[in-house]
Amino acid sequence: MQHFRPWYEGPIASFDTETTGVDVEHDRIVSAALVLQSAAGTAPATTTWLADPGVPIPDGARAVHGISDEQVRLHGRPARTVVAEVARALAEQALAGVPLVVMNAPYDLTLLDRELRRHHGSSLAAALAGTELLVLDPRVLDKHVDRYRKGRRTLTDLCAHYGVRLTGAHEAAADATAALDLVRALGARYPERLGAMSTGELHLRQAVWHAAQARGLQNWFDREGATEQVDTSWPLRPARCGCGRRLSAEHNCEAAA
Repeated sequence: MQHFRPWYEGPIASFDTETTGVDVEHDRIVSAALVLQSAAGTAPATTTWLADPGVPIPDGARAVHGISDEQVRLHGRPARTVVAEVARALAEQALAGVPLVVMNAPYDLTLLDRELRRHHGSSLAAALAGTELLVLDPRVLDKHVDRYRKGRRTLTDLCAHYGVRLTGAHEAAADATAALDLVRALGARYPERLGAMSTGELHLRQAVWHAAQARGLQNWFDREGATEQVDTSWPLRPARCGCGRRLSAEHNCEAAA
């Protein structure tokens, strides 16, 4: 009899970025990492990129990841080149059907999409050329399985909660590796609620779960009189033009006819 291997024991990739800030529409990628592990417990293969974002790195961002303007000028490559390579690397994982861990996916994937639009007039969807990413977002998964647990749910907090080692936080490769281990831990801890599903089904479910989680947060903001607006889109926030309409994968305004 053939042994069934759940997805959390099989091949998984993980993606993370360090950036100039937290605004996905205007900030830039400074570094990125893709970690690929063929099976649980095996040595991962890591690819890293350092980009010259073409704009100064603010003090606040530099304090988080420690990457300076001088470093990117001396050792970074043009952002146009880096974002294209990153997109191709993610497309390879999508084509191979390897699930991709992205902690807080709407941040990193949306930022990558906007960088592709900025430098290539294209999009992440266009770079994937018809394939689909199978995204596993530990933030969404944890909120689903342990909805009422109090406390913060940053990568550092989640790693501490699930007993996952995180060495060198806010370095792209270290964060990607920890997020990968975290998702394996989530699958193993909740084999019936998460592990029994295929990664394709999990991807679809996470979009629904994230939307519900976002609506709950929005309701809380509204009750508190806060002005924050929570985006329900997952794993990528749709791009919009100045008229407010969504942009297509080819960066054209769908309102124009």
